[in-house]
Amino acid sequence: MQYDAKNSEEYLELLEDDWRKEKLLVIRKMIVDYAPEMEEEIRYKMLNYGKDDNYVFALNAQKHYVSLYVGTIDKVKNAEALLAGYNYGKGCIRVKKSLKMEDTGLEQFIQKTVDMWCAGEDTAC
Repeated sequence: MQYDAKNSEEYLELLEDDWRKEKLLVIRKMIVDYAPEMEEEIRYKMLNYGKDDNYVFALNAQKHYVSLYVGTIDKVKNAEALLAGYNYGKGCIRVKKSLKMEDTGLEQFIQKTVDMWCAGEDTAC
């Protein structure tokens, strides 16, 4: 889904109060807590995280899942094991309602991706 928001606060206000918002907020916290130096802004009608026009993550609530976009998932070491249980493609992790994120390696995946970005490694498509 697309949200016509000017900033992250407006984006969050536009989200329906349901499981998608809850999961999105958990993922957002994982990113913000581990990488406070990243700027959060709206690009392509979704939340984006990065700095100086070098974006690492995009986050959006879709109709049936929450999407976490990251350049190329396979560039992150051990990504397949960390994302076990998730439906994901080359650069999009789909978080569905039934998935218990606390039982997965998503937080470690996010941390590894941020560490790569901080070290100047390529995480892009």
